[in-house]
Amino acid sequence: MSPAATLPQTLGELRTSTQFSEARLKTRSVKDEMRSNLIARLATGETVFPGIIGYEDTVVPQIVNAVLSRQNFILLGLRGQAKSRILRALTALLDEKLPYVAGCEIRDNPYQPLCKRCRDMLAKCGDVTRIAWLARDDRYIEKLATPDVTIADLVGDLDPIKAARGGEDLSSELTMHYGLLPRANRGLFAINELPDLAGKIQVALFNIMQEGDVQIKGYPVRLALDVALVFSANPEDYTARGKIITPLKDRIGSEIRTHYPESLEAGIAITAQEAWAVRGAAPIEIPQYVRETVEQVAFSAREDKKVDKRSGVSQRLPISTLELVVSNAERRTLLNGDKLVLPRVSDIYAAMPGITGKLELEYEGEMRGADTVVHDLIRAAAGKIYDRYFADEDTQQIELWFNLGGTVKLEDRQSAVEAVKELREIQGLLEKLSAVGVKSSDPAPKVVAAAEFLLEGLVAHRKLSRNEDRGFTAPETHARKEHPERQQDLEVEYEDWQRSRRGGRRGGLN
Repeated sequence: MSPAATLPQTLGELRTSTQFSEARLKTRSVKDEMRSNLIARLATGETVFPGIIGYEDTVVPQIVNAVLSRQNFILLGLRGQAKSRILRALTALLDEKLPYVAGCEIRDNPYQPLCKRCRDMLAKCGDVTRIAWLARDDRYIEKLATPDVTIADLVGDLDPIKAARGGEDLSSELTMHYGLLPRANRGLFAINELPDLAGKIQVALFNIMQEGDVQIKGYPVRLALDVALVFSANPEDYTARGKIITPLKDRIGSEIRTHYPESLEAGIAITAQEAWAVRGAAPIEIPQYVRETVEQVAFSAREDKKVDKRSGVSQRLPISTLELVVSNAERRTLLNGDKLVLPRVSDIYAAMPGITGKLELEYEGEMRGADTVVHDLIRAAAGKIYDRYFADEDTQQIELWFNLGGTVKLEDRQSAVEAVKELREIQGLLEKLSAVGVKSSDPAPKVVAAAEFLLEGLVAHRKLSRNEDRGFTAPETHARKEHPERQQDLEVEYEDWQRSRRGGRRGGLN
Protein backbone atom coordinates (compact mmCIF):
# COMPACT_ATOMS: atom_id res chain seq x y z
CA MET A 1 0.00 0.00 0.00
CA SER A 2 1.38 3.42 -0.95
CA PRO A 3 1.98 6.04 1.77
CA ALA A 4 -0.64 8.30 0.14
CA ALA A 5 -3.30 5.62 0.53
CA THR A 6 -2.85 5.60 4.32
CA LEU A 7 -3.68 9.32 4.57
CA PRO A 8 -7.28 10.47 5.08
CA GLN A 9 -9.08 10.80 1.73
CA THR A 10 -12.29 12.49 2.86
CA LEU A 11 -13.16 15.25 5.29
CA GLY A 12 -14.79 12.71 7.60
CA GLU A 13 -11.61 10.64 7.78
CA LEU A 14 -9.60 13.81 8.34
CA ARG A 15 -11.78 14.79 11.31
CA THR A 16 -10.94 11.49 13.04
CA SER A 17 -7.20 11.92 12.49
CA THR A 18 -5.18 12.91 15.54
CA GLN A 19 -2.23 14.20 13.49
CA PHE A 20 -4.36 16.62 11.45
CA SER A 21 -6.83 17.81 14.06
CA GLU A 22 -9.26 20.63 13.26
CA ALA A 23 -7.90 22.85 16.01
CA ARG A 24 -4.34 22.43 14.76
CA LEU A 25 -5.11 23.16 11.11
CA LYS A 26 -7.29 26.16 11.97
CA THR A 27 -4.80 27.94 14.23
CA ARG A 28 -1.44 27.01 12.71
CA SER A 29 -0.33 29.37 9.94
CA VAL A 30 2.49 28.72 7.48
CA LYS A 31 4.81 30.91 9.53
CA ASP A 32 3.84 29.05 12.72
CA GLU A 33 4.52 25.77 10.92
CA MET A 34 7.98 26.93 9.79
CA ARG A 35 8.78 28.23 13.26
CA SER A 36 7.74 24.97 14.92
CA ASN A 37 9.75 22.78 12.53
CA LEU A 38 12.78 25.07 12.81
CA ILE A 39 12.68 24.86 16.61
CA ALA A 40 12.65 21.06 16.32
CA ARG A 41 15.69 21.14 14.02
CA LEU A 42 17.61 23.46 16.32
CA ALA A 43 16.80 21.31 19.33
CA THR A 44 18.22 18.18 17.68
CA GLY A 45 21.26 19.96 16.22
CA GLU A 46 20.20 19.14 12.66
CA THR A 47 21.67 21.31 9.88
CA VAL A 48 19.12 23.98 8.98
CA PHE A 49 20.16 24.39 5.34
CA PRO A 50 22.13 21.39 4.06
CA GLY A 51 24.39 22.23 1.11
CA ILE A 52 24.69 25.94 2.00
CA ILE A 53 28.39 26.49 2.73
CA GLY A 54 30.09 29.54 4.24
CA TYR A 55 26.99 31.13 5.80
CA GLU A 56 26.94 29.18 9.06
CA ASP A 57 28.00 32.14 11.21
CA THR A 58 26.63 35.02 9.12
CA VAL A 59 23.55 34.58 6.94
CA VAL A 60 21.97 31.45 8.44
CA PRO A 61 21.60 32.86 12.01
CA GLN A 62 19.83 35.93 10.58
CA ILE A 63 17.42 33.78 8.56
CA VAL A 64 16.76 31.67 11.66
CA ASN A 65 15.92 34.82 13.63
CA ALA A 66 13.55 36.02 10.90
CA VAL A 67 11.72 32.67 10.78
CA LEU A 68 11.50 32.50 14.57
CA SER A 69 10.03 36.02 14.47
CA ARG A 70 7.49 34.96 11.77
CA GLN A 71 8.73 37.71 9.48
CA ASN A 72 8.76 38.12 5.71
CA PHE A 73 12.37 38.78 4.69
CA ILE A 74 14.57 39.69 1.75
CA LEU A 75 18.02 38.43 0.80
CA LEU A 76 20.26 41.19 -0.54
CA GLY A 77 23.32 40.14 -2.47
CA LEU A 78 25.20 40.11 -5.74
CA ARG A 79 24.77 37.39 -8.33
CA GLY A 80 25.94 33.89 -7.52
CA GLN A 81 25.55 34.14 -3.73
CA ALA A 82 23.06 31.26 -3.37
CA LYS A 83 20.03 33.51 -2.74
CA SER A 84 17.60 31.42 -4.80
CA ARG A 85 18.97 28.19 -3.36
CA ILE A 86 18.37 29.42 0.19
CA LEU A 87 14.81 30.49 -0.62
CA ARG A 88 14.05 27.09 -2.15
CA ALA A 89 15.63 25.35 0.84
CA LEU A 90 13.01 26.95 3.11
CA THR A 91 10.56 24.23 2.03
CA ALA A 92 12.46 21.89 4.38
CA LEU A 93 10.84 23.83 7.24
CA LEU A 94 7.34 22.89 6.03
CA ASP A 95 5.38 19.80 7.07
CA GLU A 96 5.93 16.76 4.90
CA LYS A 97 2.22 16.60 3.91
CA LEU A 98 -0.65 19.08 4.15
CA PRO A 99 -4.37 18.39 3.42
CA TYR A 100 -6.47 20.60 1.14
CA VAL A 101 -9.83 20.46 -0.59
CA ALA A 102 -9.31 18.36 -3.73
CA GLY A 103 -9.45 20.38 -6.95
CA CYS A 104 -9.07 23.76 -5.25
CA GLU A 105 -6.84 26.22 -7.15
CA ILE A 106 -5.73 27.97 -3.98
CA ARG A 107 -5.24 24.76 -1.89
CA ASP A 108 -7.96 25.66 0.61
CA ASN A 109 -7.84 24.56 4.23
CA PRO A 110 -10.67 21.96 4.60
CA TYR A 111 -11.66 23.54 7.90
CA GLN A 112 -11.41 27.20 6.78
CA PRO A 113 -12.07 27.46 3.02
CA LEU A 114 -11.54 30.85 1.39
CA CYS A 115 -12.96 30.39 -2.11
CA LYS A 116 -16.68 30.19 -2.80
CA ARG A 117 -16.37 26.92 -4.72
CA CYS A 118 -14.93 25.13 -1.69
CA ARG A 119 -17.46 26.68 0.71
CA ASP A 120 -20.31 25.51 -1.51
CA MET A 121 -18.79 22.04 -1.89
CA LEU A 122 -18.36 21.58 1.87
CA ALA A 123 -21.94 22.74 2.48
CA LYS A 124 -23.19 20.21 -0.07
CA CYS A 125 -20.96 17.19 0.50
CA GLY A 126 -20.02 17.52 4.16
CA ASP A 127 -17.82 14.69 5.45
CA VAL A 128 -17.58 12.99 2.06
CA THR A 129 -15.77 16.00 0.55
CA ARG A 130 -12.63 14.70 -1.16
CA ILE A 131 -9.27 15.59 0.39
CA ALA A 132 -5.95 15.84 -1.50
CA TRP A 133 -2.43 16.26 -0.14
CA LEU A 134 0.33 18.76 -0.77
CA ALA A 135 4.00 17.77 -0.62
CA ARG A 136 6.60 20.25 0.62
CA ASP A 137 7.95 21.15 -2.78
CA ASP A 138 4.43 21.78 -4.13
CA ARG A 139 4.03 24.57 -1.58
CA TYR A 140 6.79 26.74 -3.04
CA ILE A 141 6.05 29.18 -5.89
CA GLU A 142 8.72 31.44 -7.33
CA LYS A 143 8.42 34.40 -9.68
CA LEU A 144 11.23 36.29 -11.36
CA ALA A 145 10.29 39.95 -11.25
CA THR A 146 10.35 41.67 -14.62
CA PRO A 147 8.91 45.04 -15.69
CA ASP A 148 6.16 43.32 -17.71
CA VAL A 149 4.64 41.47 -14.73
CA THR A 150 0.99 42.52 -14.33
CA ILE A 151 -1.54 42.55 -11.49
CA ALA A 152 -3.29 39.67 -13.24
CA ASP A 153 -0.09 37.59 -13.19
CA LEU A 154 0.52 38.19 -9.53
CA VAL A 155 -2.94 38.51 -7.97
CA GLY A 156 -5.51 37.45 -10.55
CA ASP A 157 -8.21 38.64 -12.90
CA LEU A 158 -11.85 38.09 -13.81
CA ASP A 159 -12.35 35.41 -16.44
CA PRO A 160 -15.29 36.25 -18.76
CA ILE A 161 -15.11 32.81 -20.39
CA LYS A 162 -15.52 31.14 -17.02
CA ALA A 163 -18.46 33.48 -16.31
CA ALA A 164 -20.12 32.65 -19.64
CA ARG A 165 -19.73 28.89 -19.26
CA GLY A 166 -21.06 28.88 -15.72
CA GLY A 167 -23.77 31.46 -16.29
CA GLU A 168 -22.32 33.57 -13.51
CA ASP A 169 -22.31 37.34 -13.05
CA LEU A 170 -18.88 38.93 -13.54
CA SER A 171 -18.95 40.13 -9.95
CA SER A 172 -19.18 36.54 -8.67
CA GLU A 173 -16.19 34.99 -6.98
CA LEU A 174 -16.68 31.95 -9.20
CA THR A 175 -15.49 33.95 -12.23
CA MET A 176 -12.05 34.61 -10.77
CA HIS A 177 -8.83 33.37 -12.36
CA TYR A 178 -6.31 33.32 -9.55
CA GLY A 179 -2.77 34.63 -10.00
CA LEU A 180 0.44 33.19 -8.58
CA LEU A 181 0.06 34.69 -5.13
CA PRO A 182 -3.34 33.17 -4.28
CA ARG A 183 -2.09 29.88 -5.74
CA ALA A 184 0.74 30.03 -3.18
CA ASN A 185 -1.82 30.01 -0.35
CA ARG A 186 -0.63 27.93 2.61
CA GLY A 187 2.90 27.95 1.26
CA LEU A 188 5.91 30.06 0.34
CA PHE A 189 5.87 32.73 -2.36
CA ALA A 190 9.28 33.99 -3.51
CA ILE A 191 9.95 36.98 -5.76
CA ASN A 192 13.44 37.20 -7.21
CA GLU A 193 14.87 40.65 -8.09
CA LEU A 194 12.03 42.44 -6.32
CA PRO A 195 12.96 46.02 -7.42
CA ASP A 196 12.36 45.05 -11.06
CA LEU A 197 8.62 44.93 -10.39
CA ALA A 198 6.74 47.96 -11.71
CA GLY A 199 5.76 50.46 -9.03
CA LYS A 200 2.02 49.71 -9.22
CA ILE A 201 2.74 46.00 -8.74
CA GLN A 202 4.80 46.77 -5.66
CA VAL A 203 1.84 48.76 -4.33
CA ALA A 204 -0.39 45.72 -4.85
CA LEU A 205 1.76 43.82 -2.36
CA PHE A 206 0.97 46.26 0.47
CA ASN A 207 -2.34 44.82 1.63
CA ILE A 208 -1.14 41.27 1.15
CA MET A 209 1.78 41.81 3.49
CA GLN A 210 0.09 43.99 6.11
CA GLU A 211 -3.63 43.16 6.08
CA GLY A 212 -3.38 39.79 4.37
CA ASP A 213 -6.03 40.39 1.69
CA VAL A 214 -6.22 41.13 -2.04
CA GLN A 215 -8.66 42.79 -4.42
CA ILE A 216 -9.26 41.73 -8.01
CA LYS A 217 -10.46 44.23 -10.62
CA GLY A 218 -11.72 46.57 -7.92
CA TYR A 219 -14.15 44.02 -6.46
CA PRO A 220 -13.93 43.92 -2.65
CA VAL A 221 -13.25 40.16 -2.50
CA ARG A 222 -11.34 39.39 0.63
CA LEU A 223 -8.90 36.50 0.41
CA ALA A 224 -7.16 36.23 3.75
CA LEU A 225 -4.24 34.31 2.29
CA ASP A 226 -1.94 32.32 4.54
CA VAL A 227 1.42 32.77 2.83
CA ALA A 228 5.02 33.45 3.79
CA LEU A 229 6.61 36.02 1.47
CA VAL A 230 10.35 35.98 0.77
CA PHE A 231 12.32 38.08 -1.69
CA SER A 232 15.75 38.58 -3.21
CA ALA A 233 17.38 41.67 -4.70
CA ASN A 234 20.63 43.32 -5.69
CA PRO A 235 21.72 45.84 -3.02
CA GLU A 236 22.31 48.49 -5.70
CA ASP A 237 18.63 48.47 -6.66
CA TYR A 238 17.23 48.08 -3.16
CA THR A 239 17.71 51.70 -2.08
CA ALA A 240 15.74 54.95 -2.15
CA ARG A 241 17.73 55.83 -5.27
CA GLY A 242 16.98 52.47 -6.82
CA LYS A 243 13.70 50.96 -7.98
CA ILE A 244 12.12 49.88 -4.70
CA ILE A 245 9.32 51.99 -3.25
CA THR A 246 9.75 52.94 0.39
CA PRO A 247 6.37 51.74 1.78
CA LEU A 248 7.04 48.22 0.48
CA LYS A 249 10.57 48.30 1.89
CA ASP A 250 9.08 49.30 5.25
CA ARG A 251 6.80 46.25 5.30
CA ILE A 252 9.58 43.68 4.87
CA GLY A 253 10.62 42.36 8.27
CA SER A 254 14.34 41.64 7.81
CA GLU A 255 16.98 42.63 5.26
CA ILE A 256 19.62 39.90 5.23
CA ARG A 257 22.89 40.45 3.38
CA THR A 258 24.51 37.53 1.60
CA HIS A 259 28.16 37.47 0.57
CA TYR A 260 30.76 35.57 -1.40
CA PRO A 261 32.89 32.91 0.36
CA GLU A 262 35.08 34.59 2.94
CA SER A 263 37.88 32.01 2.73
CA LEU A 264 39.48 30.08 -0.09
CA GLU A 265 38.63 26.82 1.67
CA ALA A 266 34.91 27.69 1.78
CA GLY A 267 34.99 28.58 -1.92
CA ILE A 268 36.73 25.30 -2.77
CA ALA A 269 34.11 23.35 -0.81
CA ILE A 270 31.26 25.08 -2.68
CA THR A 271 32.90 24.49 -6.06
CA ALA A 272 33.63 20.85 -5.25
CA GLN A 273 29.98 20.38 -4.27
CA GLU A 274 28.52 22.04 -7.36
CA ALA A 275 30.95 21.29 -10.21
CA TRP A 276 30.43 18.24 -12.42
CA ALA A 277 33.84 16.70 -11.95
CA VAL A 278 33.09 13.02 -11.30
CA ARG A 279 32.18 11.70 -14.73
CA GLY A 280 32.76 7.96 -14.63
CA ALA A 281 34.50 7.69 -18.02
CA ALA A 282 38.03 7.46 -16.57
CA PRO A 283 39.65 7.93 -13.15
CA ILE A 284 39.82 11.66 -12.38
CA GLU A 285 42.17 13.14 -9.80
CA ILE A 286 42.16 16.91 -9.29
CA PRO A 287 45.24 18.16 -7.42
CA GLN A 288 44.49 20.41 -4.49
CA TYR A 289 46.71 23.17 -5.89
CA VAL A 290 44.64 23.18 -9.11
CA ARG A 291 41.42 23.54 -7.09
CA GLU A 292 43.02 26.36 -5.10
CA THR A 293 44.22 28.16 -8.22
CA VAL A 294 40.78 27.96 -9.85
CA GLU A 295 39.19 29.40 -6.71
CA GLN A 296 41.87 32.06 -6.38
CA VAL A 297 40.99 33.33 -9.86
CA ALA A 298 37.54 34.29 -8.53
CA PHE A 299 38.97 35.82 -5.35
CA SER A 300 41.50 37.85 -7.36
CA ALA A 301 38.80 39.01 -9.79
CA ARG A 302 36.67 40.30 -6.90
CA GLU A 303 39.59 42.47 -5.80
CA ASP A 304 40.79 43.59 -9.23
CA LYS A 305 40.08 47.24 -10.05
CA LYS A 306 39.51 46.33 -13.70
CA VAL A 307 36.45 44.23 -12.74
CA ASP A 308 33.11 45.91 -11.94
CA LYS A 309 32.47 45.52 -8.20
CA ARG A 310 28.75 46.38 -8.54
CA SER A 311 28.11 43.34 -10.72
CA GLY A 312 30.24 41.07 -8.59
CA VAL A 313 32.00 37.86 -9.57
CA SER A 314 29.59 34.97 -9.30
CA GLN A 315 30.50 31.71 -7.59
CA ARG A 316 29.46 30.15 -10.88
CA LEU A 317 32.82 31.31 -12.27
CA PRO A 318 35.01 28.79 -10.42
CA ILE A 319 32.32 26.11 -10.82
CA SER A 320 32.17 26.35 -14.62
CA THR A 321 35.94 26.90 -14.79
CA LEU A 322 36.69 23.70 -12.88
CA GLU A 323 34.36 21.77 -15.18
CA LEU A 324 36.21 23.09 -18.24
CA VAL A 325 39.58 22.36 -16.60
CA VAL A 326 38.57 18.73 -16.09
CA SER A 327 37.24 18.56 -19.66
CA ASN A 328 40.52 19.82 -21.13
CA ALA A 329 42.45 17.28 -19.07
CA GLU A 330 39.99 14.61 -20.21
CA ARG A 331 40.57 15.61 -23.85
CA ARG A 332 44.36 15.39 -23.38
CA THR A 333 44.03 11.96 -21.79
CA LEU A 334 41.95 10.67 -24.69
CA LEU A 335 44.36 12.09 -27.29
CA ASN A 336 47.38 10.44 -25.68
CA GLY A 337 45.83 7.20 -24.54
CA ASP A 338 46.63 7.88 -20.88
CA LYS A 339 44.58 6.23 -18.16
CA LEU A 340 44.43 8.97 -15.53
CA VAL A 341 42.67 12.33 -16.03
CA LEU A 342 44.76 14.78 -14.02
CA PRO A 343 44.27 18.52 -14.64
CA ARG A 344 47.19 20.95 -14.81
CA VAL A 345 47.48 24.70 -14.33
CA SER A 346 47.67 25.11 -18.12
CA ASP A 347 44.15 23.67 -18.32
CA ILE A 348 42.92 26.78 -16.49
CA TYR A 349 44.13 28.89 -19.41
CA ALA A 350 42.18 26.57 -21.72
CA ALA A 351 39.11 27.30 -19.57
CA MET A 352 39.20 31.04 -20.29
CA PRO A 353 35.89 30.94 -22.25
CA GLY A 354 34.19 29.98 -18.99
CA ILE A 355 35.65 33.02 -17.23
CA THR A 356 35.40 35.90 -19.70
CA GLY A 357 31.61 35.69 -19.92
CA LYS A 358 31.22 35.98 -16.15
CA LEU A 359 33.14 39.21 -15.67
CA GLU A 360 31.79 42.72 -16.14
CA LEU A 361 34.79 44.97 -16.79
CA GLU A 362 35.40 48.60 -15.91
CA TYR A 363 36.65 51.00 -18.59
CA GLU A 364 40.29 50.11 -17.97
CA GLY A 365 39.54 46.41 -18.30
CA GLU A 366 37.59 46.93 -21.51
CA MET A 367 40.50 48.86 -22.99
CA ARG A 368 42.89 46.02 -22.21
CA GLY A 369 40.48 43.35 -23.42
CA ALA A 370 38.75 40.52 -21.56
CA ASP A 371 41.24 37.86 -22.65
CA THR A 372 44.20 39.88 -21.40
CA VAL A 373 42.51 40.62 -18.07
CA VAL A 374 41.60 36.97 -17.51
CA HIS A 375 45.08 35.80 -18.54
CA ASP A 376 46.60 38.13 -15.95
CA LEU A 377 44.13 36.95 -13.29
CA ILE A 378 45.06 33.30 -13.87
CA ARG A 379 48.77 34.04 -13.72
CA ALA A 380 48.39 36.09 -10.53
CA ALA A 381 46.26 33.33 -8.97
CA ALA A 382 48.89 30.70 -9.84
CA GLY A 383 51.58 32.88 -8.24
CA LYS A 384 49.59 33.31 -5.05
CA ILE A 385 48.89 29.59 -4.65
CA TYR A 386 52.53 28.82 -5.58
CA ASP A 387 53.56 30.82 -2.50
CA ARG A 388 51.48 28.51 -0.32
CA TYR A 389 53.68 25.57 -1.27
CA PHE A 390 57.05 26.85 -2.49
CA ALA A 391 57.60 30.12 -0.62
CA ASP A 392 60.48 28.60 1.38
CA GLU A 393 61.99 26.63 -1.48
CA ASP A 394 65.26 27.65 -3.15
CA THR A 395 64.65 27.48 -6.91
CA GLN A 396 67.93 29.00 -8.09
CA GLN A 397 69.11 25.73 -9.64
CA ILE A 398 65.96 25.57 -11.74
CA GLU A 399 66.30 29.19 -12.76
CA LEU A 400 69.94 28.62 -13.72
CA TRP A 401 69.01 25.80 -16.09
CA PHE A 402 66.76 28.19 -17.99
CA ASN A 403 69.21 31.10 -17.73
CA LEU A 404 71.86 28.97 -19.44
CA GLY A 405 69.56 28.51 -22.43
CA GLY A 406 67.24 25.68 -21.42
CA THR A 407 63.64 25.60 -22.61
CA VAL A 408 60.79 23.16 -22.09
CA LYS A 409 57.39 23.08 -23.74
CA LEU A 410 54.52 20.98 -22.38
CA GLU A 411 51.83 20.30 -24.96
CA ASP A 412 48.47 18.53 -24.97
CA ARG A 413 49.62 16.23 -27.76
CA GLN A 414 52.61 15.15 -25.69
CA SER A 415 52.13 12.10 -23.50
CA ALA A 416 52.86 12.47 -19.80
CA VAL A 417 55.69 9.92 -20.02
CA GLU A 418 57.45 11.93 -22.75
CA ALA A 419 56.95 15.15 -20.79
CA VAL A 420 58.56 13.63 -17.68
CA LYS A 421 61.64 12.70 -19.72
CA GLU A 422 62.09 16.36 -20.66
CA LEU A 423 61.39 17.61 -17.15
CA ARG A 424 64.10 15.32 -15.71
CA GLU A 425 66.68 17.39 -17.61
CA ILE A 426 65.90 20.42 -15.45
CA GLN A 427 68.34 20.49 -12.55
CA GLY A 428 66.65 20.29 -9.15
CA LEU A 429 63.09 20.41 -10.46
CA LEU A 430 61.70 17.00 -9.51
CA GLU A 431 63.22 17.16 -6.03
CA LYS A 432 61.20 20.28 -5.25
CA LEU A 433 57.85 18.61 -6.03
CA SER A 434 57.72 17.04 -2.58
CA ALA A 435 56.29 20.39 -1.43
CA VAL A 436 53.01 19.40 -3.12
CA GLY A 437 53.28 15.77 -2.05
CA VAL A 438 54.61 14.44 -5.36
CA LYS A 439 57.64 12.16 -5.81
CA SER A 440 59.58 11.51 -9.00
CA SER A 441 58.42 7.89 -8.84
CA ASP A 442 54.73 8.86 -8.91
CA PRO A 443 52.62 8.32 -12.07
CA ALA A 444 53.75 10.55 -14.93
CA PRO A 445 50.57 12.72 -15.06
CA LYS A 446 51.02 13.68 -11.40
CA VAL A 447 54.68 14.58 -11.90
CA VAL A 448 53.99 16.67 -15.00
CA ALA A 449 51.11 18.55 -13.36
CA ALA A 450 53.15 19.36 -10.24
CA ALA A 451 56.21 20.43 -12.29
CA GLU A 452 54.10 22.67 -14.49
CA PHE A 453 52.56 24.26 -11.38
CA LEU A 454 56.03 25.05 -10.02
CA LEU A 455 57.20 26.50 -13.35
CA GLU A 456 54.00 28.55 -13.71
CA GLY A 457 54.59 29.99 -10.25
CA LEU A 458 58.09 31.05 -11.27
CA VAL A 459 56.58 32.72 -14.34
CA ALA A 460 54.10 34.57 -12.13
CA HIS A 461 57.00 35.85 -10.04
CA ARG A 462 58.91 36.87 -13.19
CA LYS A 463 61.71 34.39 -12.57
CA LEU A 464 60.85 32.60 -15.82
CA SER A 465 59.00 33.48 -19.00
CA ARG A 466 56.50 31.49 -21.01
CA ASN A 467 55.14 31.95 -24.50
CA GLU A 468 53.07 29.88 -26.89
CA ASP A 469 55.93 29.14 -29.29
CA ARG A 470 58.82 28.21 -27.01
CA GLY A 471 57.12 27.26 -23.75
CA PHE A 472 58.99 27.98 -20.49
CA THR A 473 62.20 29.99 -20.99
CA ALA A 474 64.56 32.28 -19.11
CA PRO A 475 63.27 35.77 -18.32
CA GLU A 476 64.68 38.72 -20.23
CA THR A 477 66.65 39.80 -17.13
CA HIS A 478 67.76 37.04 -14.80
CA ALA A 479 69.61 36.59 -11.53
CA ARG A 480 73.05 36.26 -13.12
CA LYS A 481 73.29 40.06 -13.32
CA GLU A 482 72.17 40.55 -9.74
CA HIS A 483 74.17 37.81 -7.91
CA PRO A 484 77.30 37.02 -9.92
CA GLU A 485 79.08 35.15 -7.09
CA ARG A 486 76.20 32.79 -6.44
CA GLN A 487 75.70 32.40 -10.17
CA GLN A 488 79.27 31.08 -10.64
CA ASP A 489 78.76 28.53 -7.84
CA LEU A 490 75.50 27.36 -9.41
CA GLU A 491 77.15 26.96 -12.81
CA VAL A 492 79.81 24.70 -11.27
CA GLU A 493 77.09 22.69 -9.50
CA TYR A 494 75.18 22.43 -12.76
CA GLU A 495 78.22 21.10 -14.66
CA ASP A 496 78.82 18.46 -11.95
CA TRP A 497 75.13 17.47 -12.09
CA GLN A 498 75.26 17.13 -15.89
CA ARG A 499 78.39 14.93 -15.75
CA SER A 500 76.69 12.64 -13.24
CA ARG A 501 73.76 12.14 -15.63
CA ARG A 502 75.65 11.46 -18.85
CA GLY A 503 75.97 7.77 -18.34
CA GLY A 504 73.74 6.37 -21.08
CA ARG A 505 71.40 9.38 -21.11
CA ARG A 506 70.98 12.45 -23.24
CA GLY A 507 73.11 15.36 -21.97
CA GLY A 508 73.14 19.07 -22.66
CA LEU A 509 70.25 21.48 -22.68
CA ASN A 510 66.90 21.29 -24.42
